[in-house]
Amino acid sequence: MIVGVPKETKPDEYRIALRPVGADMLGRDGHYVLVERGAGIGSGFSDEAYESVGATIVNRNALFERAELIVKVKEPQEDEIQLLSPEQIVFGYFHFAGSLALTESCLNSGFTAIAYETLRDAAGTLPLLTPMSEIAGRMSIQAGATYLEQPRGGRGILLAGVAGVERGRVVVLGGGVVGSNAAMIAAGIGAEVVIMDIDLVTLRTLSQQLPPNVTTVFSDPHALDLHISQADLVIGAVLLPGREAPKLLGAQQIMKMKPGSVLVDVCIDQGGCSEHSRPTTHSDPVFVQDDVLHYCVANMPGAVGRTSTHALCNATLPYVRRLAASGLDAFIKISPGHAAALNTRHHQLINRDVAAAFPDLPHG
Repeated sequence: MIVGVPKETKPDEYRIALRPVGADMLGRDGHYVLVERGAGIGSGFSDEAYESVGATIVNRNALFERAELIVKVKEPQEDEIQLLSPEQIVFGYFHFAGSLALTESCLNSGFTAIAYETLRDAAGTLPLLTPMSEIAGRMSIQAGATYLEQPRGGRGILLAGVAGVERGRVVVLGGGVVGSNAAMIAAGIGAEVVIMDIDLVTLRTLSQQLPPNVTTVFSDPHALDLHISQADLVIGAVLLPGREAPKLLGAQQIMKMKPGSVLVDVCIDQGGCSEHSRPTTHSDPVFVQDDVLHYCVANMPGAVGRTSTHALCNATLPYVRRLAASGLDAFIKISPGHAAALNTRHHQLINRDVAAAFPDLPHG
């Protein structure tokens, strides 16, 4: 199979979907690897590094014309969608539920979309979403702490506090991979942390794993209102795989937050957990609504391209090799978890959760 690895064009995206070692292993498997010129620079990999293991460096048009399987990090941008054909497979992050426009464009193009974020393993977990969720969760505290500084428009709060002064208060909405990593980092720097979820098993597990300055709270409307109003930093970390994120924070809750407090909406890829949330970029990461700073960067791990690329490719390469070796039809028959990765094919939405987000669009 001809495998193409394009340069990511989403703003401030520095990751690449395949390291030189991956190109080498695909070549040893008998495949032909095309890498767009300069695609690996943001992750620390030169064109020469790919050429040294047998990959061919090409321009963008040649890659999209020749590749049968295109391996990406982020969803195709509009100019890329125009280059895709119904015969091609794209394997990467899509997060369709967060964008009707993206979904419609991809369906119109007709290419086959295999999504990292809906592929499940034998245990039912999301192995290709997990590493980026870990990074985003950890980065959320880093970003939130920065924007709590007064020169950035924040309240002027040091999350760690200091002797004789109260520590900052962090509220994490969701106890999954993003939320648990955010809580771990916030607790590690000394903040007072509340992590909220509706799953009691998750809360019990977190209460045993996290340090004493983390309090687990069952998330009901009254508890949510109370803790949001006391927070300096709120982390949105809820996930419904394949579906739009639930809007936990309406206008009334945002208005109850302290002036200068910060919301980091990590689930913005799936539409965000606040009614006010809209995607932002690393170049222009925040906007202010009702005196609350909203940080809604849609590709947070892209800012740490070297770390993120290694973490991502460690997880994705076995599946890329399997897909290239077996072909699409055999790949989705390996297990229900592999089948769940198939999001679009033949101008139709295939994954049930994604289709449920857009009941008026064609689905199979």
